[in-house]
Amino acid sequence: MNAASVAGRLVTPFVYLACIVAWEWLCRALAIPSWLLPAPSQIVTASIAWAPELATNSLVTLRETVFGFVLALVLSVPLAAVIAFNPLARKLVYPLLLGLQSIPKVALAPLVTLWFGFSEWPKIVIVVLVCFFPILVNVVAGLESVPKSMLDLMRSLGAPQYMILRRLRLPAAMPALFTGCKVAITFAVIGAVIGEFVSAQSGLGYLIMISTSQSQTPVAFAAILALTLLSVALFYVLEFLERRIVTWAM
Repeated sequence: MNAASVAGRLVTPFVYLACIVAWEWLCRALAIPSWLLPAPSQIVTASIAWAPELATNSLVTLRETVFGFVLALVLSVPLAAVIAFNPLARKLVYPLLLGLQSIPKVALAPLVTLWFGFSEWPKIVIVVLVCFFPILVNVVAGLESVPKSMLDLMRSLGAPQYMILRRLRLPAAMPALFTGCKVAITFAVIGAVIGEFVSAQSGLGYLIMISTSQSQTPVAFAAILALTLLSVALFYVLEFLERRIVTWAM
């Protein structure tokens, strides 16, 4: 590894470190109160002091996020196949889904809570709603991205539809599927937090809401940091799976 390569790898962490140092310096130089904007050192102190609560609530948000994401994946992929292969379904279902996607999920959260009660299900339903459309759109695009010449070749060889789907359409759709999943997983964390803001007794969104209401801003920032790390970790888990599964597109 040459010096240029090492320098290139160090640019990103150096920029982040410089931003943190500047943030710390400004908070100290301007004497900004911690309830308004805590310094990074205060956030770290709050993270250590509240580590058990952060861990417990992170697990709650993680469970809601993963369960809702998997449920959205299970629902969206078959429907995407129906839309891709059936022009009538595309004309009837696609506009309805687009309309549903256009509704702000914050506006739906109180209604979902009213319908499903004060359990984890409202948060899971919100996660499903925010994840469903990105996955579906990308899978539809992936299934339709197969070159017509390759389809004609397989049909000319007498390949049945299930073989065309398994050997041609699904491999072509896998990169698009993972692209949709990586977009959706970041939305999933946001959806879980939206649900926790509306009705929850636990979770990082609930911890943020309670800590800000009590002017414990460092704790709120510590919870936001935990949310960020959770979202990034889930994104890279999907990227790892993509590299192991979609080897032909790497």
